[in-house]
Amino acid sequence: MTLTTSGLPVASVRIPVRTAASELRAIKIVWHRELIRFFSDRLRIITALVQPFLFLFVLGSGLSHLTQAGTGGLNLKTFLYPGILAMAVLFTAMFSAASIVWDREFGFLREMLVAPVRRSSIVIGKCLGGATVAGFQGIIVIAIAGLVGVPYAPIMMLAVFGIQLLLAFTITTFGVMMAARVRQMQSFMALTQMLLLPLYFLSGAMFPASNLPVWLTIANRIDPLTYAVDPMRRVVFDHLHLSAAVRAKLDPGVTWDGWRVPALLEVAVVAVLGLVMLCIAIAEFNKSE
Repeated sequence: MTLTTSGLPVASVRIPVRTAASELRAIKIVWHRELIRFFSDRLRIITALVQPFLFLFVLGSGLSHLTQAGTGGLNLKTFLYPGILAMAVLFTAMFSAASIVWDREFGFLREMLVAPVRRSSIVIGKCLGGATVAGFQGIIVIAIAGLVGVPYAPIMMLAVFGIQLLLAFTITTFGVMMAARVRQMQSFMALTQMLLLPLYFLSGAMFPASNLPVWLTIANRIDPLTYAVDPMRRVVFDHLHLSAAVRAKLDPGVTWDGWRVPALLEVAVVAVLGLVMLCIAIAEFNKSE
């Protein structure tokens, strides 16, 4: 307690010292908040799975007879499955980042930003929360592998889930980076639809990434999502019984000037992009509000 010049007592204010433990606690709180919001909204869980299931079972079943010759007898749903694994986390991760815009509109974000923790901790917690939530959606799609002729191989499921988590983290950082500047929810949703659908369709999730027109090949190679879809397709196809000709046709891989990019390098590309966008998001939040 201190005294003013007039002799009136003034309560002292103690600002907690920032420590590594306090920053980790802040990350955990933001991460936990994302989980609570997701699991308390059952409708969100269900609706997030509608689009992947429509593409897999409705589109896959409807077009299977037309494409049977082109897939060498492989069920179209089986071919689409790796791309659906990516879709399962793509939209959920982006919509997790959308809550930042809601928090800004209702004033909660300002309360978080004035807390005695680094803004980077808030951003990291948000990105980890979005990745965890999207990863849960990915597990559900992994669980239906048997329905599309994909075996339940433990190594395959672990590898696919790891790539899904990495992709979810990268997409969430992308969404948080955009949400740092977007002020209205309508604008964010419109921007999301404008960017995510082209990214998904150009990634090769719906077609093999070979023998494409030049413009489509270029677009496919510069699409970051390509480098998540392709390693998942490799992992899945490694556990299917396919002839060499069918495998080469349906899983040609991503090539740079004739050189097939290794799966580990593709995963590294996704990871680096995620870290770069995380740094940009942190920088945006440090100079905003």
